[in-house]
Amino acid sequence: MRALISAGASVTLCVRDRAAAERVAAEAGGRTQVVTADVTDQQAVQDAVATAVATFGPVDVLVNNAGTVETVPFLKSTPEHFTRMYAVHVLGPMFTTKAVLPSMLERGHGRVVNVASIAGLHGAPYVAHYVAAKHALVGLTRSLAMEFGPKGIAFNAVCPGYVDTDMVTNSVQRVAARTKHSEADTLAAILADAGQPRLVRPKEVADAVLAFALPGAAKREAETLVLMGHDS
Repeated sequence: MRALISAGASVTLCVRDRAAAERVAAEAGGRTQVVTADVTDQQAVQDAVATAVATFGPVDVLVNNAGTVETVPFLKSTPEHFTRMYAVHVLGPMFTTKAVLPSMLERGHGRVVNVASIAGLHGAPYVAHYVAAKHALVGLTRSLAMEFGPKGIAFNAVCPGYVDTDMVTNSVQRVAARTKHSEADTLAAILADAGQPRLVRPKEVADAVLAFALPGAAKREAETLVLMGHDS
């Protein structure tokens, strides 16, 4: 959000925790508003987009960044685990994209950036349901890029490795509790398995999203930008 605001964008945040988002929006400044919606509810998404359009005009850039993860061994997973992951990571972006795409097509330009994951390109233990959903999101991005790129709409995906967020911290805590290892050792093992020297910084993800949001983003074949925490 801050990166987009600094680039001059007017930003509507679609969230579930309104109070926390309003604090962040106030700190960021700029032209921002917060709307509350569950991205797995198509009508709620349509209402949120309508609010964004009413305040700031047609949507030029859509960033699908909603995410969740549950850690569970595959043999203990249930259909509900897969359904929850698919609802957030695939149906959510589908609903938001359908809500903004007609206006983008009318104007002949638009940018859609899906924040996927390295899990959308590779496998990982204990999160098969999450990996499957992120693979689906990357596939959706590539398909829509081919369908709508020639019409001026860019679809791209950012695929970070493990990012320094509360979601990753909570996941590490759960794995550490189950394996009886320290959180530090658990994180080190996870990063080693992923080939990451460190956690990806949130700003690095934001900068990648901004690069795809600006004019000149690829319009025909989706690019998947992978962030793995390697310092240059």
